[in-house]
Amino acid sequence: MNPELLACISTAISNAMRRPFTLRAATPVGGGSINEAYRLEGADGSRYFLKLNDAQHLPIFAAEAEGLNVIAATNIICVPHSVAHGTAKSRSFLVLEYLELNSRGNTALLGERLAALHRCSSDRANENPNATASLPPCRGKDRMGVEVRENHVSTPSLALPLQGGGDSGTASQFGFAHKNFIGTTPQPNGWKNSWIDFWREQRLGFQLRLAKQNGYGSQLQTLGERLIDALPAFFENHTPQPSLLHGDLWRGNHSFLADGTPVIFDPAPYYGDRECDLAMTELFGGYPADFYAAYRAAFPLDEGYAVRKDLYNLYHILNHANLFGNGYARQAEQMMLRLLAEVEG
Repeated sequence: MNPELLACISTAISNAMRRPFTLRAATPVGGGSINEAYRLEGADGSRYFLKLNDAQHLPIFAAEAEGLNVIAATNIICVPHSVAHGTAKSRSFLVLEYLELNSRGNTALLGERLAALHRCSSDRANENPNATASLPPCRGKDRMGVEVRENHVSTPSLALPLQGGGDSGTASQFGFAHKNFIGTTPQPNGWKNSWIDFWREQRLGFQLRLAKQNGYGSQLQTLGERLIDALPAFFENHTPQPSLLHGDLWRGNHSFLADGTPVIFDPAPYYGDRECDLAMTELFGGYPADFYAAYRAAFPLDEGYAVRKDLYNLYHILNHANLFGNGYARQAEQMMLRLLAEVEG
């Protein structure tokens, strides 16, 4: 790796942690398909997790840092602490707390804590309008030419939509203070009073418009229009409340500490129907049975979830079609046909 880049990142860590950081080793680590990743080890024994990408990916790293801060502010479930992000030497970077993670742990506790996270609503976020979490201020460029935002800041005890270029919303609304990303796809989060309107416009409608731009027309668009018109039928016995969501909770975005404590990461959060998170846990391989049992015991699901989970996972399959290609588009069409059969008879 470029020594000048590492020097800039080391300076960013020193500034964020308010103590000198001297890099001893940078070791490549796996686990992601979008970014380069490294374990940084300091001369004092401290360790950090580094993500690198091209400079234009900085908004993705900034959104990830903000999402981690929002979830961390609940004090409910463990996430890696965000240290700093910025650009240097034509690269963007995100530095996180380094955690030793294991694939096995207390999955029942993960279910319980996810249920508790979902009880954090946009109502709660607006109880105290003065207790808002704000974006870490941009310090400009330091003496080594690195542009960095420091994230080593105290966070409030409530789950609050972050400010900084976005609206704070009002009680009982669905959305988030600003857009973030699902993979590398922008995820709009404009506030809506109606969950159906939010899902229609900010999720399915947005992905369908992207699909049209990517050349997926004809049947995909026709089925999508029919499904969007039919959305109210899926909510006759279900009135979602705004819950703080991880937003991208497939099996690759959780792990465990050595003592079994669950950890979640790579979020794309917003306030939405909690069933969205549950649905995605089932999309790519699923979670263990005790996870679902613990979640349902802590926060039972409404009738009709078995159908709505396909409606919510359709968003991710459409996103995969837009990112990765045609096979996912065909899967999306099949999902829409099944959903329409449920409501059109």
